[in-house]
Amino acid sequence: MNQRSLQAWSIRPMGDRCLIVAFEARVDPAINARVRAVADTLLKHPIEGVVDVVPAFTTVAIHYRPEAVATADAAEMPHRRLSAIVEERLLRGVMREDRASRVVEVPVCYGGEFGPDLDEIAALCGLTAKEVVERHTASPHRVYMLGFAPGFPYLGGLDPRLEVPRRATPRTKVPAGSVAIARDQSCIYALETPGGWNVIGRTPVRLFAPNNDPPCLLAAGDDVRFVPISREAFEAKREARV
Repeated sequence: MNQRSLQAWSIRPMGDRCLIVAFEARVDPAINARVRAVADTLLKHPIEGVVDVVPAFTTVAIHYRPEAVATADAAEMPHRRLSAIVEERLLRGVMREDRASRVVEVPVCYGGEFGPDLDEIAALCGLTAKEVVERHTASPHRVYMLGFAPGFPYLGGLDPRLEVPRRATPRTKVPAGSVAIARDQSCIYALETPGGWNVIGRTPVRLFAPNNDPPCLLAAGDDVRFVPISREAFEAKREARV
């Protein structure tokens, strides 16, 4: 295990039951690795009164019970006491294991009814649909965070040639398993929800199953490799999971 510099950070309250530890406000693999290191450290070495630790792209949210971190000094606000404890932990240094990321293969049927925006994306990028698929499957995708809905992964590493804006008009329903892109990221809709990303395919893999342990297939730090499959293979895999 190596000692990693955390560089600059800030700690600020978000309401009366949450602290935010924030790093530089840009999407970057090194910053996200520090975020996950801080979250891992706080989860492995719990602070009394903290009920949840949630890593995101560049921040860690620390949810707590104010009464559990309060002191006898009524003038000392709970968030100030907790901020001091967290600051002390960070100044001590955060240890992160140098380990290979888990690689998860996700089969995807691209285009057609499963990828209604594929042809439009190809036209916007000056590519053929086949070239969009090739570039998407070759991109070094990494899970930066889960959010928006249970099991919904935000994936960095998208090929720059595929960077496109979100749809001008979001859909009211995007089927579960839809694989989509927007700006410099990809995502997978774990559940049927509204959404404004550009849908280019769909996976038969279930990303969120509440009865599983863990319930989410993917986790922050995982590498994802998208593998193109046929419609027949999609249907076979979907039937096999039932």
